[in-house]
Amino acid sequence: MGRLISKLENIEMNPPRVLLLGFGGLIFLGAILLNLPIASQNGESIGFINAMFTAASSVCVTGLVVVNTAYHWTLFGQVVIILLIQAGGLGFMTLATIMALLIGKKITLKERLVIKEQLNQETMSGLVRLTKYVVLATFSIEGIGALLFSTRFIPMYGLVKGIWYSVFHAISAFCNAGFDISGDSIVPFVGDYVINLTICGLIIVGGLGFTVYLDIGKHKKFRKFSLHTKLVLTITSALLILGTLIFYMLESDNQLTLGDLNLNQRILASFFQATVPRTAGFYSVNMAALRDSSIFLMIILMFIGGSPCSTGGGIKTTTFGSLVLATLSVIKGNKDVVAFKKRISYDVINKSIAIIMIGLIWVVSVSFILTITEDADFLDLLFETTSAFATVGLTTGVTPELSDVGKLILTFTMYAGRVGPLTMAFAFSKHHKPVSYKYSEGNIMVG
Repeated sequence: MGRLISKLENIEMNPPRVLLLGFGGLIFLGAILLNLPIASQNGESIGFINAMFTAASSVCVTGLVVVNTAYHWTLFGQVVIILLIQAGGLGFMTLATIMALLIGKKITLKERLVIKEQLNQETMSGLVRLTKYVVLATFSIEGIGALLFSTRFIPMYGLVKGIWYSVFHAISAFCNAGFDISGDSIVPFVGDYVINLTICGLIIVGGLGFTVYLDIGKHKKFRKFSLHTKLVLTITSALLILGTLIFYMLESDNQLTLGDLNLNQRILASFFQATVPRTAGFYSVNMAALRDSSIFLMIILMFIGGSPCSTGGGIKTTTFGSLVLATLSVIKGNKDVVAFKKRISYDVINKSIAIIMIGLIWVVSVSFILTITEDADFLDLLFETTSAFATVGLTTGVTPELSDVGKLILTFTMYAGRVGPLTMAFAFSKHHKPVSYKYSEGNIMVG
């Protein structure tokens, strides 16, 4: 026993492992609180597996639920959920840093390394300043969103309930969580421009990334933006436009989704459904009635997800963009991968390939396992798995019907998706010292 304790004490707590433990600790704490009878309206415990699934969905800002958030949870339960969403959206190290600064504690080098890993930064320069900006920007944007929501919710529900609805949905939307307390997401408000466009705006802004805000605020003009910001804005715009057009074409004559809406409502609903896979689990049409082609479109959008250093999930827009640019460079016969007259390093391309491959292997493997443990169509299970991995929260109705094994598998999938597949791989891999030699080059045939 003494030898085991000694080995545990000697385990190197590198930044990826600290992040894994931090998010895991938040999930476990949330599960304990949500498992309390006081959290459920029927006065009975929901069961630890269901509580842990909901806590993971909250901390990982996913939005998948096994019970209806509006009807099952008490005010205590809803407050726990929204606090977990806020903590998960900001990141536990961001909150820990702010708390440390408030009490005058110095941020150590090790803590800065963890912050660097969490915010996906290349250097440690200005990390504390960036952390302060992340918190200030988050609360400011959520406040604006809550103010816009209040113009609709207060007249509907009264002052106190209207404010609570406004704050809850503003946090849930900006953190790309997708939890709602209206009972049926945004379906009752499918034609409401204020509610729909506010949610879309919060999701888009939340999915751009905090470093993009800083760059836009500093340089103002597109030509002066960094390559990262240019790629994020370009890819995000392209996905939103293409997603809206394709969804409209696929569903405009489907009487169970867009068919019964007028032209303006169809366009609004199409834009909304193209936005939410970026990665928030709100919906304004019946998800179970979508055509298979629309479901597959949303799987693609969910897998790509948001952008680095944001509240969004998925493999990230720049990862997808880097691989597309690399493919185009091969087709054109170019040696370098170039975007906006800037060369993208092969380290970035290799990292992008690793992220996409890990993501694909994870989604395919989990989907395969769920076909064994669950009684549902494969496309629905693939949709559910992608939604969990990309921390989206959209579902075709499979979530409440999952077995305990399925819930545990998707809980871990949400966890892996939130901390990042590459971060998880680094956390469990052994650190190897760089070698000072190169092997001779070999040749293989591909394609």
